[in-house]
Amino acid sequence: MVDKEVIESLCISIRGSLKELSDAQDIDWNKFVKDNRSRRFVERLLQIAIEAMIDIGHHIISDEGFREPQSYRDVFKVLTENGILSEDDLPKYEKIASFRNILVHHYEKIDDSIVYGIFKNNLKDLEEYVAYILSWLEKRVTR
Repeated sequence: MVDKEVIESLCISIRGSLKELSDAQDIDWNKFVKDNRSRRFVERLLQIAIEAMIDIGHHIISDEGFREPQSYRDVFKVLTENGILSEDDLPKYEKIASFRNILVHHYEKIDDSIVYGIFKNNLKDLEEYVAYILSWLEKRVTR
């Protein structure tokens, strides 16, 4: 059975990272590209949030006995196959997993415009994931 407290704790972590990013509106494009501290702040908080998303997925998959994912991208596919995430939203979550891999393993290849774009335009996708998970968890617990 899924440990509700673990999932909720990870959701709180994601929301905490998203709040810090949302509160950092003083980081405009010029500051982002010129100030290493600002750029690293954004990258690290995105990484923390994305890794928590993946951890949630692994936890649910393991506890529910779903098929084992073959990659981080596949974590989101497994959740979609089992009705936890929307099929329409799967491509964006797969891109988020790929972005995490670049952040962690190919640091020299990071495109600042992509990171900045996610920071300014796509935080809602991570919040939406939390909403999907908490909705699923609530239904699961009340069964």
